[in-house]
Amino acid sequence: MDPTGLGLPPLLAAFVFGLLGGAHCIGMCGGIMSALTFAVPPSMRSPARLSGLLLGYNLGRIASYMSAGALVASLGTVIALSPAARLGLQLFAAVMLILMALYIANWWKGLLWVEALGRRLWRYLEPIGKRLMPVVKVPQAIGLGAVWGWLPCGLVYSMLAWSLAIADPLRGAALMGAFGLGTLPALLVTGFAARQLGTLIRHRATRTLAALSIIAFALWQLAVLLPHGTSGH
Repeated sequence: MDPTGLGLPPLLAAFVFGLLGGAHCIGMCGGIMSALTFAVPPSMRSPARLSGLLLGYNLGRIASYMSAGALVASLGTVIALSPAARLGLQLFAAVMLILMALYIANWWKGLLWVEALGRRLWRYLEPIGKRLMPVVKVPQAIGLGAVWGWLPCGLVYSMLAWSLAIADPLRGAALMGAFGLGTLPALLVTGFAARQLGTLIRHRATRTLAALSIIAFALWQLAVLLPHGTSGH
């Protein structure tokens, strides 16, 4: 099932939303990326070493996204037992995208209550991540990324709604992997030039443009889905 409801390739759509959500990713994980960079002793800050650490962190982070996508999509296989249930999941995914856009633009912070649901698990994971720092080796970076991939994040939860709508563990994992790759450019840029380019991506105009793009896509999705939901009446 195509969770976009528009015939668009789901993986491409997920990648694009990862790119659009780059401003939010910097706010959530940019500090971690910067910490990875500055925690390395100056004598060891070669471009090759820093690149390896930053890529390792993001590899672990994306792997966690994919694991979460597979788990949530498995739940979707139980829920989406009828066409009506599948449509309901698609509508839910579209609404979550709108909420995500409002969150990115700082227009409405309703998704904070969704993030609060993950904080109980995070209390157990955060100490594990702290024990891996400071990071000076790639395996440490991968481990830290795998832990921080479970950081409560409304953007990630919005994308997991898509995985739920897909109701296929393998495709759910692939969707979250594509989303994670979409967030990669912003976080790599932050790791290498946190202050200079982070300010640009966090700029109000950037966040507004990203939010309006996501809202337009979600409204288009709803316009296509709703006639299907009423055609059987």
